[in-house]
Amino acid sequence: MSVQESQEPPESPPGTPDPLEVATRATRSLQGLSTELTARVPQLLEAMRSVGTGLELHSTLDRICETAAELADARYAAIGVVDTEGRGLSDFVTFGIDAETARRIGHRPDGKRGLLGALISHPDTVQLADLTKDPRSAGFPPHHPPMKTFLGVPIRVQGEIFGNLYLAEKNGGGQFNDYDVHMVRVLATEAGIAIGNARLYEAATQRERWIDGSVAVTTALLSGGDADDALAVVAEQARHLADSAAGIVMLPAEEGGMEIVAVSAENPATSLGLVIPAESPVVARLFQGEPVFVDDAATDPRMISRLTSQYGPCMMLPLHSGGRVLGALVTPRARGERPFSESERTLATQFASQAALALMMAEAQRDRERLAVFEDRDRIARDLHDLVIQRLFATGMMLEGAQRRSVVPEVVYGVGKAVDELDVTIQEIRTAIFALQQGPAEAPSGLRTRVLREINMAAVPLGFKPAHRFLGPIDAVVGELVGKNLIAALREALSNAFRHAEASRIEVVVDCTGALADGRPGVRLEVADDGVGIPEGGRRSGLRNLRRRAESLGGSSSYGPGIGEDGSGTTLVWEAPL
Repeated sequence: MSVQESQEPPESPPGTPDPLEVATRATRSLQGLSTELTARVPQLLEAMRSVGTGLELHSTLDRICETAAELADARYAAIGVVDTEGRGLSDFVTFGIDAETARRIGHRPDGKRGLLGALISHPDTVQLADLTKDPRSAGFPPHHPPMKTFLGVPIRVQGEIFGNLYLAEKNGGGQFNDYDVHMVRVLATEAGIAIGNARLYEAATQRERWIDGSVAVTTALLSGGDADDALAVVAEQARHLADSAAGIVMLPAEEGGMEIVAVSAENPATSLGLVIPAESPVVARLFQGEPVFVDDAATDPRMISRLTSQYGPCMMLPLHSGGRVLGALVTPRARGERPFSESERTLATQFASQAALALMMAEAQRDRERLAVFEDRDRIARDLHDLVIQRLFATGMMLEGAQRRSVVPEVVYGVGKAVDELDVTIQEIRTAIFALQQGPAEAPSGLRTRVLREINMAAVPLGFKPAHRFLGPIDAVVGELVGKNLIAALREALSNAFRHAEASRIEVVVDCTGALADGRPGVRLEVADDGVGIPEGGRRSGLRNLRRRAESLGGSSSYGPGIGEDGSGTTLVWEAPL
């Protein structure tokens, strides 16, 4: 869509009255009423022109409030937008009340009681000299400015009630008269047309944004990059598109329930890694493939997580595709913010379905890549066993024969040492073959064994075996969750060293005898190399993954100088509490 096209107002649907025709009929109806009223017609026409300017819905509502206040010489103006059920207000736009007063008043009216509620039930023009004496009035909340004179006029969009325009406190202490009523009615008619156009424009723009967001998510998931980064893109896009305080992606947890794996928010570390238990009513519905919409997450009894106390309206959408629930997408707004509209819920549900489909495609793509890796491992293992070991073994036998025939002690000693080195090399190759032939489900349970397995597996692409040390009873004190994340951190660190460091020496230390910075007992993983170090401006996705894993457990991750000459290379430190 070009810039020019995006700025043109959408065509009015069939049956929508022409604004000029409405204005002409309205002004003709005013002729003959009074000289005063006729004299105010130019002001009315200018007000109608102002109201019809622009297409953004909320700015249109602000402009209508300000224009109505000027037209009727009122101190305060407001528009209450009726919700889709017609039982209350979904939005309340004001003019004349400053931000500090609005903050002290607190929650905006919901329109379910009092005079505002009565106008929703019976959308008629209301003209009051003292609204405090009207039997329908429910009074004002604390810190609300005093109001007496009142004028309320309904706003209709394409024949349907959109809301009500409220005016209060006519300047000079007078009352709103019949002239004001006529003027505001005409303005309300024009406002209905302007709001209808703004709604159409907003709906089209909104759909375009959600489609662009779906494309960005699909591209990220299928790009073959890091899975955690792709899920972070889903969370970030959802937060931006839904205009929410956070975007959260949850995936099924091993122990049941759903685990928060990606967060886009002001402080994501506080919720990353949190598991919502399976007994949560919300999780049960999400696993059934049903969306959950909440008006106030802080007070809804179904929300049992500690995170919900800071949020208000919330959408929880299953990532559902092909009969499987892959996870859930959560977009909460801050407390006091407007609820999600019906169109927002529909667009968000479609976005979640598209993200789920992209997740399934990305999962299938990773499975194909994983299968290719396993097949390549099998081929390498066969080649190592059938070719390399046999040649090394034959070379060792030739050296032993030469050793027996030699009479020079130095030669006998040197050849014997070479044979011993060949035997050690053959054993290490056999260990690497065993590691290559193991599938992910065959991983041994001991943490020490799993660390050795990762080191042996890394030795094949590195061309050498990293040195290693264990301090303390790591198998006995390190729990399964911390151990699983430590292995993932080790794998990431060794992978980075192979792909980027150009190292000739790597040392791995796993220490569970020390304490974290805050005094808690913890386990510490150090992976040091003598490579080229981390370049300025280089990619940091691997380091971000390590930090997220550590922070989700209450630990930390950092890096510093390596073990090469003059501190060249990198030392990565990953810590988590026991």
